[in-house]
Amino acid sequence: MSGTTDAKSSLVVNGLKIEAIERGRGRPILFLHPNIGVQLAEPFIEALAQGGRVIAPSHPGFGTSQMPKGLSSVDDVSYFYLDLMDALDLRDTLVVGVGIGGWIACEIATKSTARIDRMVLGNPFGIKVGDRETRDFIDIWSLLQHEVDALAYFDPNIAKRDYNALPEAEVLAAARNREATARIAWSPYMHNPKLRGRLHRVDVPTLILWGTADRIVLNADYPRAFAAAIPGARLETIERAGHYPHIEQPQEFARRALAFASATPAKLQTA
Repeated sequence: MSGTTDAKSSLVVNGLKIEAIERGRGRPILFLHPNIGVQLAEPFIEALAQGGRVIAPSHPGFGTSQMPKGLSSVDDVSYFYLDLMDALDLRDTLVVGVGIGGWIACEIATKSTARIDRMVLGNPFGIKVGDRETRDFIDIWSLLQHEVDALAYFDPNIAKRDYNALPEAEVLAAARNREATARIAWSPYMHNPKLRGRLHRVDVPTLILWGTADRIVLNADYPRAFAAAIPGARLETIERAGHYPHIEQPQEFARRALAFASATPAKLQTA
């Protein structure tokens, strides 16, 4: 895969063509995007690339990436990424995932961390904290997009887009992102009932960065419960950011992620 500054690249994994962004050089940093996809000119990608070689694929079915037959869950997507890391021979990888991307990262790590050095999770989905009668997340499919944005962002104006004025390719990508999200995370809704009980298998240092204005996640105990389920995980908050802290506070999110990635094991233990 070859990256450029003005276009997305593509890579083929097990015959599946995937679009991707690549920036920087050095240690591999695999960025797993949230349900809204990943944009070419995202400031966060550029900031993260200051610390290594960022590889930011669009998940199967998102953006222009192909959707393989039979893929129907985040668990399925995690196996795709295990194959991708093998295909690219990524080693000592910093995995950074936001939202659904954080969920995918955890599913990967419960299976194998052979190619992972550390993980940074931004407002991850993936587990159930409340009882069966209590919602952990809002139903994004029951609301209009501007209503979802008002809950997802500290500043909803960041998300405003005039779809009538956008290029057709961007509108199509946004539609595919929504369709793919529904396909892999509709039922059970935004979680894997088995994941929480498997997170003890995560054996790499993990940092959870939580945008405090996130109102997509309804359960106030959710971020603490997520961190508690991963051995040794750290939980830090980011102010003036919601469910997508890498978008609203790109420099701060990248700074903390890279600082965590470069800390020695001793520092991680005493932090």
